[in-house]
Amino acid sequence: MNINQLETLLTISKTMSFRKAGEILNLTQPAVSAQIKSLEDEFKTVLIDRNQPVTLTDRGVVFLEHAERILNIVEELKQKLLDLNQIPQGHIVLGTTSTIAVQILPRVLTYFQNQFPMIKTTIHSMPSSHITPAVEQGTLDIGITYIPEKNTSIETSTLYYDTYELVVSPSHPMSNLKHTTVDALKDIPMIMLSPDTFGRRFVDQLFNKYGIQPNIVMELSSSEEVKRMVELNLGAAVVSKLSISNELKLGTLRMIKVNELELAHPVGVVYRSGRYLNSAIKQFISDLKGMPENQFISTE
Repeated sequence: MNINQLETLLTISKTMSFRKAGEILNLTQPAVSAQIKSLEDEFKTVLIDRNQPVTLTDRGVVFLEHAERILNIVEELKQKLLDLNQIPQGHIVLGTTSTIAVQILPRVLTYFQNQFPMIKTTIHSMPSSHITPAVEQGTLDIGITYIPEKNTSIETSTLYYDTYELVVSPSHPMSNLKHTTVDALKDIPMIMLSPDTFGRRFVDQLFNKYGIQPNIVMELSSSEEVKRMVELNLGAAVVSKLSISNELKLGTLRMIKVNELELAHPVGVVYRSGRYLNSAIKQFISDLKGMPENQFISTE
């Protein structure tokens, strides 16, 4: 049984003629007859009394009731699929770092949910190094993270640029400094991000480049945790500049410029190449790409 056979039966019931049904459906009369005969053979019953005028048998009437329900369901499905193209809706599973989740997503998601209330978003906070692999494996629809090196299985789009900065407590001996060098960090207690984060990898590469063995007193999984420990004056840290805007305003952290840290790191949206993107994901990616940079890095 197929949809065309049901549509043919419905049209015959309305026109009471194989010939007229064929004209409406753009089929030859033998093709119409063959479709009905195939339907009757499959269900082992006679659906149409072929005497003139053509009418449905009692079994044909019962069959048509169910056929109409099926055709209505198919039409509803077509309409819903059309609506998905016109009114974005669906579910997005998004992964990002704790810093981005705290500093950026509230502004982005407030705007997005106001514009597209039929879209549901689930957020997973994770180390930056876990995001791209999760997108590749399909456990995340989208990631917002530091853009990885060239990867043919991943599509990327840069949203803004971030830097890493040295921060200390106002009570730290270095707190009055405006600038220092990376060499000055070799002897001070350092609070570091865990090794599976982009920030830690960047700092490790920097220290290795200058032959520095840092005095690591603590390793933590997120910038939020690192900042709290620095505020308690348990050590200095290198963290995302974006993550410290509130602490700098409140005076709970002091930022010290380190020339060797002055590298811009692209942060953007990542998603798997070649995968089907539902209307919710398409709209989210499109809106992210269209947002000005200050939408992400604003400190207001």
